[in-house]
Amino acid sequence: MSDEEMMEGGVQKKFCYINRKAPYGTIYALESLEVVLIGAAFEQDVSLIFMDDGVFQITKGQDTAGIGMKNFSPTYRALEMYDVEKLYVSEESLAERGLTADDLLVDVEVLNAEQIRDLMEQQDVILSF
Repeated sequence: MSDEEMMEGGVQKKFCYINRKAPYGTIYALESLEVVLIGAAFEQDVSLIFMDDGVFQITKGQDTAGIGMKNFSPTYRALEMYDVEKLYVSEESLAERGLTADDLLVDVEVLNAEQIRDLMEQQDVILSF
């Protein structure tokens, strides 16, 4: 076990959360966000990947008034306060939806499919929502 893996009081693992669902209409996006915050609270190495319709979770200008749900998208801006700074977005998913990184409300690193695969291979735990 390397020094990097060891931390005071326990072992730090690399957790990767993959968000594939639209932000509303199911509980997946909100549940993912809650699990990410829990992982960060336990000082794990957390990465988030947004792909497929999951890219809509972090788009600017979300208005949920018409569907009667709370807009939780501002919470993504608070992730940095929890040391969750590794946010990635699928280049292909953005392009397929006519979006660019400028349409997103948080800073992300845009990765192609091969880069996402490489990132996933480096993780200890992968959870898909």
